[in-house]
Amino acid sequence: MRTTVFAAGFAVAALALSAQDASAQLVNLGPGSFTPAASVITFSEPGYSLGQTDPVYTFLGQKVSFGEYFTGQVVSGGGVRTLSDHTPTTGSPLSLVQNGNTVIAEDSANPTTPILSGTPLYNGPISMLFETPVAAVGLSGGYFDAISATTIEAYDSQGNVLGSITNSELGVEFYGLFDAGGSNIAGISFFITGNEPAGFAIDNVTFGDASVVVGTPEPASLALFGMALAGIGMVRRRRG
Repeated sequence: MRTTVFAAGFAVAALALSAQDASAQLVNLGPGSFTPAASVITFSEPGYSLGQTDPVYTFLGQKVSFGEYFTGQVVSGGGVRTLSDHTPTTGSPLSLVQNGNTVIAEDSANPTTPILSGTPLYNGPISMLFETPVAAVGLSGGYFDAISATTIEAYDSQGNVLGSITNSELGVEFYGLFDAGGSNIAGISFFITGNEPAGFAIDNVTFGDASVVVGTPEPASLALFGMALAGIGMVRRRRG
């Protein structure tokens, strides 16, 4: 059981985006950066029930698959599982491992439950694969009880690391990545990299090509800082 504080508005405050591929032009997007034309996965779609593992969705011909990790990455740990080696195999198509360790579940600390969790519940990595690479992807992550303890990392279709960001807020936070160089985001991994006391889950996965991004964000460099947006309203939440 844990007591948490939920920020009713999502927040992104000065997140450093680390681009590790020289060709990457990733921009960190804040909430409100996607138009209504963007596709959104809420994990409450008809035909998808609580307890379903490694769900696969198709939107307008785009197939999105969820699993624990990509081929080449290494998962380790017991009570908390993470990616001890987060680099996928390169030189071949990015390949997702679906072993039943991501699951649609309830989370009383998240205002838009159900969510997708790793294994153990709230304490395992989550990866997603786009059959056709996208230019932009965002999601709600949390509930966080520690700063900079979880990482979201993007990969191209050959497994090269495009860049990564860590959480900068407690509670539920919106993560968004836009590739100003084109549609090169083929996969995302979300995993614990620090002392996160009660884990995390994801929800409201949003994605599409450059046309679904408000305006035309451009990187000033390959190490960027996101917009600072204040969350509003504080209420007590408790996760069992």
